[in-house]
Amino acid sequence: MPLQDFTSSQALTLGVELELQLVSTHDYDLSPQAEDLLRVLKAHTGAWDVKPEITRSMIEIGTSIQRQHQSLLAELHDLRDQLSRGARKLNIGIAGGGTHAYQHWSRQQIFPGERFHYISELYGYLAKQFTVFGQHVHVGCEDGDQALWLLHALSRYVPHFIALSASSPYVQGVDTGFDSARLNSVFAFPLSGRAPFCLGWDEFGRYFDKMTSTGVVKSMKDFYWDIRPKPEFGTIELRVCDTPLTVEKAAALACYLQCICRHLRESRPFEPAEDDYLVYTFNRFQACRFGLDGEIVDPKTKERIKLRDDILRTLSRVDEHALDLQALEASNLIRESLFEGNDASWLRGRHGPGMPLSSVVEAATGRWMGKA
Repeated sequence: MPLQDFTSSQALTLGVELELQLVSTHDYDLSPQAEDLLRVLKAHTGAWDVKPEITRSMIEIGTSIQRQHQSLLAELHDLRDQLSRGARKLNIGIAGGGTHAYQHWSRQQIFPGERFHYISELYGYLAKQFTVFGQHVHVGCEDGDQALWLLHALSRYVPHFIALSASSPYVQGVDTGFDSARLNSVFAFPLSGRAPFCLGWDEFGRYFDKMTSTGVVKSMKDFYWDIRPKPEFGTIELRVCDTPLTVEKAAALACYLQCICRHLRESRPFEPAEDDYLVYTFNRFQACRFGLDGEIVDPKTKERIKLRDDILRTLSRVDEHALDLQALEASNLIRESLFEGNDASWLRGRHGPGMPLSSVVEAATGRWMGKA
């Protein structure tokens, strides 16, 4: 199947997808009730979307096309409230977080669907281990060339989004030592990591043709890259974020990305190059392992800097764009989180004094569902 043409979109429009945990209100373990919840939400109001994910203890929600922080946040509040009311009818809870703290992958059930069964057959136990939860952010682009340029220009900011969103320190009841352990599950897939360095849509099309000719891939869905183009939507899709514990954080992360993209497009502070990826894996690991306390290497200057400091510098550079995009509230929330800590710190802060992990998940569930 040849690569489809890139659909033209309005530049810098946003779409947010969140993969969410369904938990029992009895023991706060994962609960395989996606089909029940989808049935309850079938007649939901609003332009947002809700659909199944690979296992039956998770769902994915997606916003409509958004342009500004306030309207995005309002839609996320609406979907949170409607999901929460639907979940309460079923006596289940909904939580953010990149991993469930103590679920066991072997107990998970693949959601009935052709695509999910194909993935299960192909990847074996990895499919059930893929019961992890991420935030994906789409950014609109006018054409494929612009999309690929922006995709590679964003590569040096990937650690920002890993560290800021990190909310998966626990796996199967154990503190992994990582702020984002979720990405270790994603990295296990053979077509994960970085996209090939192509700056033109025609060149990317030739790469795609070579890959499909091998039989390794059938469509763009088979690529699990950190950032990938979505030609059918006319977007690039950032995929490295853990699902935050609140919709407010999810909206702030999306608008921080929007501000960086505007800065890159208008200021062109550098041109992306293949050598940018010499430090990419190291920087990504630092963000996963140490979160905001990690260190990264600038691919141009080779300077080693604190990730927290690099985010602060970036926020100062994009403040004018945040003002123009009406996203200052989002930028301020990002600033505050640099000092308050990410969601991994919040989770550890509750477990540290002796709170059992079930109570930690209960607290995270209450935080996501709010008072709806």
